[in-house]
Amino acid sequence: MPNRLAQETSPYLQQHADNPVDWHPWGEEALARARGEDKPILLSVGYSACHWCHVMAHESFEDPAVAELMNRLFVNIKVDREERPDLDQIYQLAHQVLAQRPGGWPLTMFLTPEGAPFFGGTYFPKEPRYSLPGFPQVLERIAQAYHDHREEIGRQNRTLLATFEGMQQGSPAHHSELSAEPIAAALRSLKTSFDSRYGGFGGAPKFPHPAELEFCLRRSASGGDGAALRIATHTLERMALGGIYDHLGGGFARYSVDAEWMIPHFEKMLYDNGPLLRLYADAWTVTHNPLFARVAEETAAWAMREMQSAEGGYFSSLDADSEHEEGKFYVWMPDEVRALVSADEYAVLAPYYGLDGPPNFENAHWHLRVVRPSLDKRGEELLASGRRKLFEAREKRVHPGRDEKVLVSWNALMIAGMARAAVVFGRDDWLASARKALGFIRGTMWKNGRLLATYKDGKAHLNAYLDDYAFLLAALLEILQAEFDPDALAFAEDLAEVLLEQFEDREKGGFFFTSHDHEKLIHRPKPGYENATPSGNGVAAFALQRLHFLTGEARYALAAERTLAQFHPELTEHPGGHATLLAALEEHQQPTRTVILRGPEGELRRWRRELAQRYAPGTMVIAIDGTATGLPPVLAKPAGSGVSAWVCEGTSCLAPIDRLEHLVEQVSKAEKIQ
Repeated sequence: MPNRLAQETSPYLQQHADNPVDWHPWGEEALARARGEDKPILLSVGYSACHWCHVMAHESFEDPAVAELMNRLFVNIKVDREERPDLDQIYQLAHQVLAQRPGGWPLTMFLTPEGAPFFGGTYFPKEPRYSLPGFPQVLERIAQAYHDHREEIGRQNRTLLATFEGMQQGSPAHHSELSAEPIAAALRSLKTSFDSRYGGFGGAPKFPHPAELEFCLRRSASGGDGAALRIATHTLERMALGGIYDHLGGGFARYSVDAEWMIPHFEKMLYDNGPLLRLYADAWTVTHNPLFARVAEETAAWAMREMQSAEGGYFSSLDADSEHEEGKFYVWMPDEVRALVSADEYAVLAPYYGLDGPPNFENAHWHLRVVRPSLDKRGEELLASGRRKLFEAREKRVHPGRDEKVLVSWNALMIAGMARAAVVFGRDDWLASARKALGFIRGTMWKNGRLLATYKDGKAHLNAYLDDYAFLLAALLEILQAEFDPDALAFAEDLAEVLLEQFEDREKGGFFFTSHDHEKLIHRPKPGYENATPSGNGVAAFALQRLHFLTGEARYALAAERTLAQFHPELTEHPGGHATLLAALEEHQQPTRTVILRGPEGELRRWRRELAQRYAPGTMVIAIDGTATGLPPVLAKPAGSGVSAWVCEGTSCLAPIDRLEHLVEQVSKAEKIQ
C-alpha cells in the first residue's frame, strides 16, 4: 500500500510512496506522533535527480527488513530539499557542526521529537563499506543512544542552538564604512584559486560557479582587469568544450567529477542553466566568440524543448540516471556512431570528440567532449550534420527522469537568462518563452499578494522563501530591459513590498530566508553566502537598488544599503563566496547607470539592440514607447518624433542624446571604482 507520500506534489517524495517505510512528509502530524510515542525522528532529505539518493533508496528504503527497523524505532520523515530549502539549510548546517565536515544529499539526520538534531550523516550503505557502518547498525545504535543518553543529547542540543545563534551576523557597519575593498580582496582570492590550464576554480570535483564568473566579467569591464576577463572567458570556453556541456542537446550538467570538465555528474539542473545562459550571452558581447553564441542558442533551445511545460513554467531538473545507470543516455560506442553517420561525417566526428582515442567513461564507453576543436568550413558542415544524426538517434533512447515541479526561484533564474540572451541576440522567441514562464508564475503561484514556492499537478503550495521573491524581482528587471511593460514594473514593486514587509530584519538589516509568518523552526537563517544558487540577500540588495532608480522609491535603496551594512563585516573578513553581494556593493559604490530611451517602437528596438551588443554590467537600459503613459516620474521623459536617450548616473541625468553613436560612446565609457 502506498504510504503518506503518495499525495505529495514532489516527484522525489512520490518516488518513495511505495516504500515499505512508513514515511511522513514534514509537518505537525509527524512531529506530534514523535512526541506522543517518544520516538526519535529519522529525517531523510534529497531530491529527484540525486544519484546517491536513488542508491540509498534501492538498498535500504525498498528493503522490508530495513523498513521494519525504521518503522519500529523512528518516526520517518522524507523531505524534498528543493521544495523545503528552509529545512535543508538548517539540517545541512547542523550536520556540518555535528560531524565537522560538509553535508550533501542524501542527508540523513536524527532528531529529537522537538526537531533538534543529535546525529547525522549523508549516504549510509546497507552493508558496511566505504569505511561507513551499515545502515541497520546505525539505526539500532542511534535509537538506543536516544533512549539511554537523554541528558547528554539535551546538552548537545543546547550547545548546537547556541552555535547557530553565534553564527548570526553581529552589528552592522555604519553606512559610511562601506568600501570597495572586499571587491578587490575577492578578486585576488579568485585569481589565486583559478585553474589557469583548465579554467574554473580549484580541482575536482569542479563546479561552474556562474556568480563568481559573472563577478570576474564585471570586474574586467568596471576595473579594466585583463586577468579577470581571462578567468571568465577561459573557463567558459573550457566548459563549453568539455563533457559538462551536452554537445548534442545543449545545456550543462551539475558539475564535473574531474578537474578537466571531461566527465560530469550527469544531472541537469534548471538553476545552473539559467545563469549560465545569461553569462554566455554577456561573454559573447565582450569577445564575439562564436562558440559562446552557439552555447547560448543550444542551451536556450534545450530549456524550451525539454524544460518548459505547456502551461509555461520551467521544470526543475533531469536525472543523472536512465535505466538505472548514470550517464547511459549520453554515452556512445564508436561503432554505434559510425553506423549512424556517413564516412565523411565520422572522419570529422571521431577526432573532434575523441572517439578515435581511449574510452573516457565506465564500461569502455565514450562521453563526448571536444578534443581537437579546429575545423575548416567543410569540417564544420560535416560536424553539424553528424551531430544532428546523433541527436535524432539519442532521442529514441530511454530519457532520464524529469522532475516536473515548477519552483519560483529556479524559474526566475531561467527567465532572467532567457530575457538577457533574447536582448543580446535579438531572439523574440526566447523572450516569449521567458514571458510565458513569468505569466504562469503570476497567474498560478501569486495568490492574495504572496508567492507560493512550488507547483505540480495543478497544485501550488508552500509559503515562498527569500530566493523566490528576490530572484523573481531580479528577473523582472531583465524582462523590463528586454521589453518595457508598466504592468511588470508594478509587479516588481509588489514583490519588493513583500520583501520589506515579510523578510527584512528591521533591527539589523538584511533579509531572513523565511518570512515573518513562516512556520517556526529551530533556526532562522539570514544567508549571505553563495551556494549552488546566488545569495538571496545579494540578489535582493542588487535588485532593490536598481528598482529604486526605476521608481524613485527611496525605501528600496535604504533597504539595500542596510543589507550591505549588515554583511559588510562578513564581506571584509571573508570576501570569497559572496559574489552577488559584492556586485550589489559595487553598484552601491558606483551607482547604477540608467539609460532611458523614448521614441517610436521600431527605432527603439534598433537602439536597444545596438546597446545590447556592448557589455556594460553597471548599466540598465529601459526603452519605452513614446505612446506609453502613467509612468513613474523617473521614467516619464518627454517623447518626440525620433528616439531620445537620457543617461542617468544614479539620480542625476545628462542632457538628452538624439544620436545613437553619441549614446554608444557615452555608455561605453569605463566604469571605474577607485
